Amino acid sequence: MKPSTSARIVSKFGGSSLAGAGQLRKVRSIIDADSRRRIIVPSAPGKRDSADTKITDLLYLCHHAAQLGADFSNSFAQIVERFTGLEQELGVDAGLAEQLEQLRADLQRGVSADHAASRGEYLCGRLLAAWLDAEFVDPIDCVVIGSSGLVEPETWDLLGQRLADPERRYVMPGFYGRDAEGRVRTFTRGGSDVSGAVAARAAGAQLYENWTDVSGLLMADPRIVDNPRPMAEVTYAEIREMAYMGASVLHDEAMAPVREVGIPVNIRNTNAPEHPGTRIVAQLSAETLSGTQIAGVAGKDSFAMITVGKNLMNREVGFVYRLLGVLEHNDIPFEHCPSSIDSVSVIVEARWLEDRAEQLMDEIRRTLEPDEIDYVPRIALIAIVGEEMAHTPGIAARVFRALAQGGINVRLINQGASELNIIVGVAAEDYAEAVRVIYGEFVG
Repeated sequence: MKPSTSARIVSKFGGSSLAGAGQLRKVRSIIDADSRRRIIVPSAPGKRDSADTKITDLLYLCHHAAQLGADFSNSFAQIVERFTGLEQELGVDAGLAEQLEQLRADLQRGVSADHAASRGEYLCGRLLAAWLDAEFVDPIDCVVIGSSGLVEPETWDLLGQRLADPERRYVMPGFYGRDAEGRVRTFTRGGSDVSGAVAARAAGAQLYENWTDVSGLLMADPRIVDNPRPMAEVTYAEIREMAYMGASVLHDEAMAPVREVGIPVNIRNTNAPEHPGTRIVAQLSAETLSGTQIAGVAGKDSFAMITVGKNLMNREVGFVYRLLGVLEHNDIPFEHCPSSIDSVSVIVEARWLEDRAEQLMDEIRRTLEPDEIDYVPRIALIAIVGEEMAHTPGIAARVFRALAQGGINVRLINQGASELNIIVGVAAEDYAEAVRVIYGEFVG
């Protein structure tokens, strides 16, 4: 029985899943294992080993050399070898030799960097379409990217019509589309992840699968916590909070198209397809709610903090407004702004204050005439994230008890009105241990 349009699955495969013929055979087995996997979105082939170079990096090298009028034949030869080698190993004729010659000519005549970089996905898509007996869909015909780097609304109709036949298998390269003038335009971040989400929304898919080289998302950074537990299910909102705090997850721009219409995302491992991975959903299931107190712990140790104190600050109209105005005047964005009756702190990425801290504090002194001002050049923020935290008594108490027992001093506390997370600030040198003790408190 053929799948209905709504039952289709969009499967996006990352560069590590497409690095060599062996990986491509795994991809085909995954696609053939479920007839609903009808729309395939490939990245460009990634590294085959640690000494290898990604196709996209080679393309950027070729473009840069061509712009300088330099010889790019060595880098281009590696691209030709990769793609023609894959074609031969898979036993297909995708016409890549002709496409590669066209690419060489395009580079010589001076195409844009976006056009050059997009050819890794384009050629991989051509190869996959031939091998899977699928219909090739070129995003330049139906994915419109605006000046902000986001998808224009007309894409939903254009691409939806292009993917309309539920009986066909489609291959649409990721990472690029076109601008308003019809020129190739790449996404600013999240690349092919965004393309997969765009295809899922346009096709009205049942599910968006993102196949990579890890079995889902982890509750903590594995570089800090040994063997952290994977998240079986997590909400879009929880993922956004963790991504903001540095967790290695899908960026919000890559989830926005499906989040807006409630299509779930499933992070899967091409090398362990039997693992269920992580599901990203609008609302957690009853099973997850009953067995989960927090979704995860994430953080960064790359912040700086300026604290301004002044007696009767709370009665001085516009005090915080003027403080933030100083940041605006210096083009410095702030992350958090916790306050008390007579003091207020601003947390910013430390990189914004490099070689500028004294200048900024002098301007704050002139503008606000504070009683005191303190600068902490490096502070770590840790977010404990979970949808159920607002409904579970004692979460905050457990966080601070764990930190106290670990001998870690808390420099600041911040919790948003949504109560989706608790953010604690600790000294940068305490960051790793703080993450470990908090994770241990809730997961063990």
